Amino acid sequence: MKRMVYLLPVSSGIMWGAGGIFVRILTEFGMDGFTIVFSRLAIAVCMIAAVICFYDKSLFRIKPTDIWVFLFGGFSGILGVMLAYNAAIKQVTLSLAAVLLSMSPIFVLVLAAVLFGEKITAKKMGCMSLALSGCILVSGVLEDSSGMKWSAEGIGFGVLAAFFYAVYSLVSKESVRKKYHAFTMIFYSMLISAAALVPVTDWKCIYKVVSDGGVKMMMFMFCNALIASVLPYMFYTLSLEFMEAGKASILAAGEPVAAMVFGFLFFSEKPTVLAVTGLVLTTAALVIFSSPERKKKEL
Repeated sequence: MKRMVYLLPVSSGIMWGAGGIFVRILTEFGMDGFTIVFSRLAIAVCMIAAVICFYDKSLFRIKPTDIWVFLFGGFSGILGVMLAYNAAIKQVTLSLAAVLLSMSPIFVLVLAAVLFGEKITAKKMGCMSLALSGCILVSGVLEDSSGMKWSAEGIGFGVLAAFFYAVYSLVSKESVRKKYHAFTMIFYSMLISAAALVPVTDWKCIYKVVSDGGVKMMMFMFCNALIASVLPYMFYTLSLEFMEAGKASILAAGEPVAAMVFGFLFFSEKPTVLAVTGLVLTTAALVIFSSPERKKKEL
């Protein structure tokens, strides 16, 4: 049973890494970034609402004075992350986009130091340098003949996605401090994000894509929301009931690896030796960064 629990965060990382596949395919069908994100969030909100109704309806309750937490989480977190990440995927490889998004702990480190006065230790600085070195290698900027797809704009969007994800992490900490369940935070953040996208969503495009694709496209859209949003969040949240958050984040750190594999299988994105080396460095930095400090033995 314990071994099965470890599969929850691992599965989350793999599914988050698979999100780029859906973005690429829907983009080929003519959907813009806003429409892709809305189509995913709208379905995801309905799924999570159904889960809350079945699990515990009291999770829908929030205090009016705490609405700012969910507004901030929705706009700066989920909406910002998805739009920036989708923009990055269109201009860089899936593996590079995933690695850049995985840099969010670095931003958490800096923001926590500024906002909460948390100390920046030598270990944290070392991990930051290692992770940045890994990202440079994965980007392909050091290889003139590299087959890696990259652009300064794409890397910028990837870094922006990591920043937004870091902000969402800090806001989530605030929701936990206020005793809100993770499902409550996820539901309202996604609901607010979906509502904000209603005016800019290309409804004609959604209708055309779904009507032309029929049942197969409807199932594809359903899988997009299920695999890229609902299941990874739910699996990761469930895993936190059985293990430390640090251990769960380490087990979920396989997202860049999964993205590299999916990029190779579905889009012929062949990683170079330097790219693989950079991926290993970045993943190692995140694992070390997430690992708890060892306590000194008392004499």
